[in-house]
Amino acid sequence: MSGTLSSISHAALSVTTDQWTLNRGNFEGHWQGPGLWFARNADGVLDLDQPVRVLDPTTYAISFSDPDTGTWDGSGLFFAPGGQATYAISRQTYNAGGGCWQFSGAGGQSSLHLDPERSRFGHEINLFRGRSRSMLVLIWEWLDARWLLQTVGAVAFRCRHASSLEAERPTCGTPEALLEPLRGWQGQCETLQPLPGVSGRITAPVPAVFDPEQVLHQSCSAVMPDGLVFAVPEQLPDQTFQLHIGGLLGSGLFQQISIVFDSLGRLQAWERRRFQPESA
Repeated sequence: MSGTLSSISHAALSVTTDQWTLNRGNFEGHWQGPGLWFARNADGVLDLDQPVRVLDPTTYAISFSDPDTGTWDGSGLFFAPGGQATYAISRQTYNAGGGCWQFSGAGGQSSLHLDPERSRFGHEINLFRGRSRSMLVLIWEWLDARWLLQTVGAVAFRCRHASSLEAERPTCGTPEALLEPLRGWQGQCETLQPLPGVSGRITAPVPAVFDPEQVLHQSCSAVMPDGLVFAVPEQLPDQTFQLHIGGLLGSGLFQQISIVFDSLGRLQAWERRRFQPESA
């Protein structure tokens, strides 16, 4: 099957499958990899070169006893007390707050609006290809009456149940060096709007062409481990804004997630784009 036909089939599946089923398809597995965490230094500068902590391995074991019930078991965690946590997951309780999102091959969770009383505004993005999972975590904090990007985490997960493990992906030094060679790649865009529960529906895919300038106009951008890249406002503005996260998941696939907010800081949609060179 050609790359184009494969992506069309892949997208059609995500449009018709409910969010819980997509969640199971994406996340089931015994995921393990090095977790690198970056933060602001003593001078208040966000240092994206030297991690403040390396948690190796970070492990997420996600299993299902039946189609509607499962267990999430994690260790090597940055925020959990003692670095460990276990909890039950189920179709019935999934996404009660509406901040979880799934496409076929991408998924995560997001804060739905800016709320200074909650002090943190966070997003977890996971990009999948086969049995690889590239995870990025972005956390802004309410400091001195403004929202500042405070913490960035990246984990290059691989599933221990895979028959073979993908080799480590090379990373470029700058977002421009990573993204410019992809200019003009052809792809498709799908959209999902926030909705509690499992019934959120992804729009039918529409054609898209990759243009690095659409991503790189943000004030903060960086290449992270495992081919991940992000471009976001370092300080969130009092107007509409977008968060762009992508991953070069091999030589022939770039996947991009855009998270769209209105002028009141309310999440409007997640947009997923998948791009491939025309020869793929």
